Amino acid sequence: MSIWFTTKAQRGMVALTVAAGLALGVVGCGGGEGDDEGTAATASASKGNGPAPSAQEEKANDPIAELRGSNGLILQVTSAERDAGGFVTVNAMLKNDGAKSITVPAALSGNETEIVRNGRSLGGATLVDSKSKKRYYVLRDTDGRPLTTTGFSAIKAGESLSVFMQFPAPPADASEVTFQLPTFASDTIQISG
Repeated sequence: MSIWFTTKAQRGMVALTVAAGLALGVVGCGGGEGDDEGTAATASASKGNGPAPSAQEEKANDPIAELRGSNGLILQVTSAERDAGGFVTVNAMLKNDGAKSITVPAALSGNETEIVRNGRSLGGATLVDSKSKKRYYVLRDTDGRPLTTTGFSAIKAGESLSVFMQFPAPPADASEVTFQLPTFASDTIQISG
């Protein structure tokens, strides 16, 4: 066999593996046209039979803060969790509440050269602990990329984008901090954990 034939066969196997993986991912996500009826029937059947959702489950769906930005953008902070590694992860939904598609402002990335160089992100976000008078910036990996959701540019009208940001954890006694994101109003959030 020639090297050319072997290389071509290897590329074909890689392409086949990738295609199979994508197909399984699409099938696993569901999304057929008739699926909604079956899901609705199952959901309504389980409504009457199952236990009522606990207060904690209902509370988990409510945002802990809602920040309004420019052009109808809304950031709904759903959680801020402290982990054992000394980090705080803030999860949120970035929503376009306007009537038309919006280009996400570049200002959300902040103005630090290292973060801006890595493309659009939420690298400009900060947590402020007014008790100890400290500001915590979004963490970066060893290549200088911010530990946030990246790679988004526009959000269509009415659509939402699930986002996250990771920060160094404030002291354990600091459970209430101010969350700030450029072009958005700031708000106080509770850190759990």
